[in-house]
Amino acid sequence: MYETQYHRATSVEGAARQMGEAEDGKYLAGGMTLIPTMKQRLASPSDLVDLRRIEALKGVKITGRTVRIGAVTSHYDVSTNVELAKICPAITSLAGHIGDPQVRNMGTIGGSIANNDPAADYPSALLALDATIVTNRRSIAAADYFIGLFETALEPDEIITAVEFTAPDRAAYKKFPNPASLYAMAGVFVAKSGDTVRVAVTGAGENGVFRLEDAETALAADFHASALDNLTVDPNGLLSDLHASAEYRANLVKVMAKRAVAEIASRPM
Repeated sequence: MYETQYHRATSVEGAARQMGEAEDGKYLAGGMTLIPTMKQRLASPSDLVDLRRIEALKGVKITGRTVRIGAVTSHYDVSTNVELAKICPAITSLAGHIGDPQVRNMGTIGGSIANNDPAADYPSALLALDATIVTNRRSIAAADYFIGLFETALEPDEIITAVEFTAPDRAAYKKFPNPASLYAMAGVFVAKSGDTVRVAVTGAGENGVFRLEDAETALAADFHASALDNLTVDPNGLLSDLHASAEYRANLVKVMAKRAVAEIASRPM
């Protein structure tokens, strides 16, 4: 057994100070990945700095079409926010299909994107929505934030405080979940604003979330699922594991993209 010091932070500044004093500290948000990792003795931080009691990091704020979601807002709270559902139902639907009820009540949007699991749902949404990740030091465009497998632009002691984005005209997210974990074996988020279409893929890339630019080009010219009939998704660079081959995931990406576009097209303008 190893000793870990637990700290319950009440402010962002206090959390940063506690982390600075720790020998090998970790921030704790939902703990959906960190706690199991510690139980398996794959991580043994000297200190845990719990962010969940910091009121400034909680809640959803909507100003016009600008959305700000606090970093320790749970998946459940995102999924059930009525005002958010009115202007961006794709993100509330995404949050409502993360894991199981226990995960949705404990897991947080900040914890998810700080961990940047290659099969997590939120990274595809933030990349497709051209979101900004706000920290206690700076603002980082989603395109610059997600670097690779479990890798982000965050500095070791940097704290995510919120994510911000402008609600698109229309959007949808579709994923093919692993039947056991409900993680995305392939998930596609499609966002349309004016003539601009952004398509982001999670669960399939060897290096994590990525944009599907060929699909974006096709949909910008003709926003219908049939516009993707001739889309070819290259399996090179896609994950191949015991759950699915790279070729299978390539097909899933195309199918999920078409389903997302079909859902958007079926909604009244």
